[in-house]
Formats: sequence, structure tokens, C-alpha cells
Amino acid sequence: MKKIIVVLILFVLSIVADRLGLPLEQLFNSAVVTEDNRLEDAYANQQSDIQVRGQGTVVKLLSDDLKGSRHQKFILKLDGSKLTILIAHNIDLAPRIPNLATGDKVEFFGEYEWNKKGGVIHWTHDDPAGRHPDGWLRHQGNFYQ
Repeated sequence: MKKIIVVLILFVLSIVADRLGLPLEQLFNSAVVTEDNRLEDAYANQQSDIQVRGQGTVVKLLSDDLKGSRHQKFILKLDGSKLTILIAHNIDLAPRIPNLATGDKVEFFGEYEWNKKGGVIHWTHDDPAGRHPDGWLRHQGNFYQ
């Protein structure tokens, strides 16, 4: 009976990891930055190329960037932090978040790049070449990657 329970737990965790676009072991990987204060540290120390996960509230919708790869852009205020960050979501590789509005909650998993305005989260999509961790956005229970 215990073996069946363990197998069922692992099965459920594998489904969750798949839904999040993560390898199963990454659910338990402490190297993935998840806390707002870690993003604040990255901002304060001008660090980039950090895989991060977080959540915030949309405070501003921006026009799409249509030069080169197209990106849906918006600014999030991180929950539990004063920091705001730009989300640059590649809509050539992933679906756009439809009906996104100011005040909406958005979760993200992507790569943080420092800039003096708070930073940018990008790579919020699958990597077609398979060389970068797949990122994602979650809005109103739906995943976009």
C-alpha cells in the first residue's frame, strides 16, 4: 500500500512539473530564485542571467515591441516588494495573454536581466533549441509558454 501511495504522489508531482514546464527535479531545486527579496538583491547588485520565479500585479500595460521578435510587454509590481519589473513575453514563440488588464495577478518563470528601472524578465516561453530552461507566465489559471 505504501508503494502505491508513493507512486501516486510521484505521478501527481510529475503532472504538476509538466504543467509548469519544469523538470520534476526543478520543483525541489533551491537554485531557482523564488523570493522577491532575491530579485531585490539581484537588482541592488546589478546581476543578470538569473532564472527566477515570482508573482506580481500588473501596474502598466505597454505597447507590443514589434522590432525583431515580437514581445508583449507590461510592468509588474512584485508581491511583497516595492520593486517593479518589465515582463517581455515573446509572442512569436508563445501565445499572448489575452485580455490582460491593470490590477491582474501574473506569475512568471523566466530569466532576470538587470537594468536601472528594475529589470526585465524574459525567456517566458519554451526554448525551441532546448538549450535554455523553459519559462512561462500564468494568468487567471492559464499557462502561456
